[in-house]
Amino acid sequence: MSGKNERTSGHTRAIVWIDHLTAKVFTMGITGVSSAAVDAQLESPHLHHKANSIGSGRVNDDPAFLPAVGDMLSGCTDVLITGPGTEKTTLLHYLQTARPDMHLKLEAIDHPTNEEIIALGRKYFHLD
Repeated sequence: MSGKNERTSGHTRAIVWIDHLTAKVFTMGITGVSSAAVDAQLESPHLHHKANSIGSGRVNDDPAFLPAVGDMLSGCTDVLITGPGTEKTTLLHYLQTARPDMHLKLEAIDHPTNEEIIALGRKYFHLD
């Protein structure tokens, strides 16, 4: 994977795996796959609070996280968004507003390897 918050280039299709901490972006085409990642800058990586503690148990979102993922998808027109939790839906809504020209689809998957994410993207975009 490339360093965080780098744009991927050369392809118009992408698969994104996202959770509340990290987004992995794989742009792909017939000529190959490019990858990049962005990490959310959170106060704590934990979402749930301990018993008898004060607060909602929610970590404040990183306001730069979704725009950074959107920047990595700047050249893409077709995107499959995957991941284990609700962050994929949050990204879908963000991209629907920021990039209404983009064709978006969601698919729930847990914690696959990078190779499994790429294989799913290649199958979805008929690049096998």
